[in-house]
Amino acid sequence: MPAYLLRRAALAALFVLLVSSLALVLVSFAPGDYATDLVGGIGADPAQVAAARAREGLDRPLVEQYATWLGRVLRFDFGRSLLYRRPVAELVRQRAANTAILALAALALATALGVPLGVLSGSGGGGRSGRALIRGASVLFLSAPPLLMVLVLVFAAARTGWFPVGGMTTAGVDAGIAGAPDWTSWMRWTSDVAWHLPVPTLALALPMAAMIERLIAQSMAETIGAPFILSARARGVPRGRLVWRHALRVALRPVAAVYGLIIGTLLGGSFMVEIVTAWPGLGRLTYDALRGRDVFLVAGCAAAGALFLALGSLVSDAAQAWLEPGASEMTR
Repeated sequence: MPAYLLRRAALAALFVLLVSSLALVLVSFAPGDYATDLVGGIGADPAQVAAARAREGLDRPLVEQYATWLGRVLRFDFGRSLLYRRPVAELVRQRAANTAILALAALALATALGVPLGVLSGSGGGGRSGRALIRGASVLFLSAPPLLMVLVLVFAAARTGWFPVGGMTTAGVDAGIAGAPDWTSWMRWTSDVAWHLPVPTLALALPMAAMIERLIAQSMAETIGAPFILSARARGVPRGRLVWRHALRVALRPVAAVYGLIIGTLLGGSFMVEIVTAWPGLGRLTYDALRGRDVFLVAGCAAAGALFLALGSLVSDAAQAWLEPGASEMTR
């Protein structure tokens, strides 16, 4: 196991390096650059653009810029953001933490909804009308793009006033946790973040829950008819124990196999959700970096996204290893 973990960690580091390198190169090849936007855009004075490019080091050949950047990255230094004038690692770490809060909340909600609904739908529980309702809702949420989903939820929140329609916290709440915060400040900040979570969380969680429900339902329907389940039923094992303890563990394998991809889908969907809801996360930071042609910040954001995918893949492998025991062991 240690050798396996070391090998996966090395592959993950290589994957992060390749993705961030590709992002930096592609943004460098895109028309325009940070210096052009800085001094006025397309019609700016060429002399001023040249001076700005020289000042920011953007006038050097791409190979030289990449070599300098790569040397920093090997020392875990992703450079300095041209837009924010702050270290890229510091910016990405802060925004990635905000995205992780949203992603974990959405992932937990999607799992809590998708798994039991998939078990009911695939095992024949809940009645015919209940199963039809679950399948219909899953098809609806799977078909709805993230942009439409978040716009509908923002509209509902605005009309009802139950939840905020944008931002991560109320203005002024962050000031309470600056410096040396006390327990009361942290609790106030946590409750305020929780109040802002429902709209973006639901926008991300509902399509994921529908995906998990469909995977579980199909796998559960196949597992219920498996020989080891029929044998356990013949021995008098209660149906509830068969479904929720034995069959479910086998039916979870397809979800475990694609959990890393689900996390990747979550991060891709959060890009649009964060922009619409003004959530200060990694997706919003990536959008600002692309608009501002901040090549180093784009590369840092791409590295963080690749790291999320690598961790998701590792979680999938660990979950599959845990669910691997044979059917004979599960029917004891």
